[in-house]
Amino acid sequence: MNSADSSNAAAAGIVGVVFLVYFVILIAIVAFMIWVYWRIFTKAGYNGALALLNLVPGVGPLICVCILGFGRWPIEDALAAAQGHSPGPGYAPPLPVNPQ
Repeated sequence: MNSADSSNAAAAGIVGVVFLVYFVILIAIVAFMIWVYWRIFTKAGYNGALALLNLVPGVGPLICVCILGFGRWPIEDALAAAQGHSPGPGYAPPLPVNPQ
């Protein structure tokens, strides 16, 4: 084995380690993003498993943002019911009480 072969093997080893470190960091970032979205979906009243949509390549995070941004959160319906309003968009405010 000559010096060119050993330097090529060393370079291949370095490249392999760099890709391994990159892959581990990428997995950590994706896991953190899923954990954050899981918490957001849970606090909004949705099933936390919707955070797994982030695993869909390309459009997963966009779908999650659209659900959170444009969807009616179940927690809003629960809050409206707790305040005595009928849930749903466009509910009528309570009528004023006229003392007689």
